Amino acid sequence: MSDGDTRLVALPTIARQWGRIGVTGFGGPPAHITLLRKLCVEDEAWLSAKEFEDGIAATNLLPGPASTQLAIFCAWRLRGLPGAILGGLCFIVPGLVLILALSVLFLAAHPPRWVEGAAAGAGAAVPAVALGASLGLLPASWRRASAPRAKRLRWFVYVLLGGVSAATIGPYLVLVLLACGLGEIASEHLKDGYAGQTRAVWFPLATLPVMTGGLAALAWVAFKVGALSYGGGFVIVPLMQHDAVNTYHWMTGAQFLNAVALGQVTPGPVVQTVAVVGYAAAGIGGGLLAAAIAFAPSFVFVIAGGPHFDRLRRSAVAQSFLTGAGAAAIGAIAGVSIPLALALSHLWQFGILGLALMWLCVFRRRVVVTLIGSGALGVIAVLAGAPVSH
Repeated sequence: MSDGDTRLVALPTIARQWGRIGVTGFGGPPAHITLLRKLCVEDEAWLSAKEFEDGIAATNLLPGPASTQLAIFCAWRLRGLPGAILGGLCFIVPGLVLILALSVLFLAAHPPRWVEGAAAGAGAAVPAVALGASLGLLPASWRRASAPRAKRLRWFVYVLLGGVSAATIGPYLVLVLLACGLGEIASEHLKDGYAGQTRAVWFPLATLPVMTGGLAALAWVAFKVGALSYGGGFVIVPLMQHDAVNTYHWMTGAQFLNAVALGQVTPGPVVQTVAVVGYAAAGIGGGLLAAAIAFAPSFVFVIAGGPHFDRLRRSAVAQSFLTGAGAAAIGAIAGVSIPLALALSHLWQFGILGLALMWLCVFRRRVVVTLIGSGALGVIAVLAGAPVSH
């Protein structure tokens, strides 16, 4: 089947099935990919296994939330432009509604004490979630950086640069991700004349000025999340933390931890975290604006680029860019655990962090269970008299 063909699955069917995944898709990208594969390949046979795997490979080469782009891509293959828009919205909106409702509760000026405890407990586990996410991404990235030895040495450098940058320079991390990707292209393809061409495409995006505040600043932060982030949903954390907490003061460090936790425990894309930041900046309207801007590039990339995905997947230049930028993103995800841990306010939270690290990194348990359990421990601690700050 050519990339332009569609199978004309009924739009109500797409709305129902993609909405179901949007409601039940707890667990981030691995859960979303499993649910989409079961629906499109195993149960309905709308797509072949090869078509689906090619979709995964192509969307992983794009910036932004890969599982969201995969959901849009599958719907596009089944019903073209209307299918892509409807399927993407039905996948995104359920989690967006839930996370905004929870934002109203958790970011209230004077929430109930048990809510403060749940937020502080779940937030305490977030640095462990970041570290666990980076460890989970390492094997595939290492395999991508195959021999020769010089390529693997560069891989270590990219990971280190990403980690240091996430822990120190906050909003400028995107420049490091792009530089690492372009550096790998230069190392692999400079003699072929590709590096200059790719630089002309990406660096104008990376060097846009940082906004001074207001809705323009919120739009810029959301755009970085949706259009310039590589390496999975959790890489948005180092992209947002410095802007949301230190630069624009939309929320406290503790509230940002809550935002990340909410993005992990709600169904749908992890990128929904940006809606919590938007809510903190400008209420419900800000949350909707941030989500719209963050997810819009995914629709554009898939709808405009879908016919070219097969060529993108085979591109050596694109693969090299992902090797560099992806390795730096993994380092960034691990590095952000340091400022996230420093945002904790109370000694008892570090005890929960230690338990979460063991639960996730030693016993390899699920993130959602970890955060819910940590929230429950936080409720118990606060009701027992432990201090808590909102």
